[in-house]
Amino acid sequence: MRRAERRRSPFAWWHEGALLALLVALLGIASVCVPSFLRLENQLLLSRHLWEMAILAIGMTMIVITGGIDLSVGSMMGLCAVTLGMTYAATSSIAAGCLACLAVGIACGALNGLLITRVRVHPLIVTLATMAAFRGVAEGISQGRAYSRFGEPFAVLARGGPGGVPWPGVFFLVMAGIGALILGRTAVGRFLYAIGNNERAARFAGIAVDRVKFGLYTFSGLLAAMATIVYSARFDTAKADAGKGMELDVITAVVVGGTSIFGGRGNLGGTVLGLLLIHETRLFIGRYWKIDELRSIVVGILLIASVLIYRMLARTEDRA
Repeated sequence: MRRAERRRSPFAWWHEGALLALLVALLGIASVCVPSFLRLENQLLLSRHLWEMAILAIGMTMIVITGGIDLSVGSMMGLCAVTLGMTYAATSSIAAGCLACLAVGIACGALNGLLITRVRVHPLIVTLATMAAFRGVAEGISQGRAYSRFGEPFAVLARGGPGGVPWPGVFFLVMAGIGALILGRTAVGRFLYAIGNNERAARFAGIAVDRVKFGLYTFSGLLAAMATIVYSARFDTAKADAGKGMELDVITAVVVGGTSIFGGRGNLGGTVLGLLLIHETRLFIGRYWKIDELRSIVVGILLIASVLIYRMLARTEDRA
């Protein structure tokens, strides 16, 4: 694995610094245009729309570092949501619904992992296929029915926590901290970067590449199920369209955060900054211009610009 990645290359620091500067500039402009935008209570209230995407981004960052991708996380959420709702309707137990939801998420992630590591199909093809399959199964077994009225104790999961920070936010911060330690301080983290840099060399080095990949995609399924529980608690409803389109937002945040789509580079700190930049950009545009299409256009521009700048600077660093 590259020594530059282990010691955090100057490019990585530069990219995160640029993201932080962009975020500060955006918040400064937003505070002038919309004086109430930066109020703490307002930000905490609006942050409730962020946490499902943030939870998914943890696993997506690790997968992209290995040179893979998971396009099926949004569809997994739809299938997990239907499972949660149907189990609750049959048992009247939200605990049973959540356990069933977690089991389905793990199973979906494990299926992706098996197809990628055993059948040797590229992750893009596998997850593109399962993206359609999971959503289709969810819509087929639910017949468009929405399940709701899970009770007040369950709804509290998506609301206040310590200091007004929602419980999903607390969970994300803990998971992101653990993920950052894994990537930066453990052998597993070094394995992920090694696989992303050169998978064949990683195999020759004795790394259990298939086992690591299988674990990653299974973990991504688990995170999708956890995001589904948060989503269902926030809306007090579970239906087949849960998480629809969210995979694109997650991948955008990861790539804007500096994780290379070619593998071998990236970290969760950059992903967090990417999440915040995209989230605050959308909120600002929604509050000031109130044009939904403009939000999508700006996020698309951010993604393209991030990839182009990343490639240019990565080449400069490699030459140096």
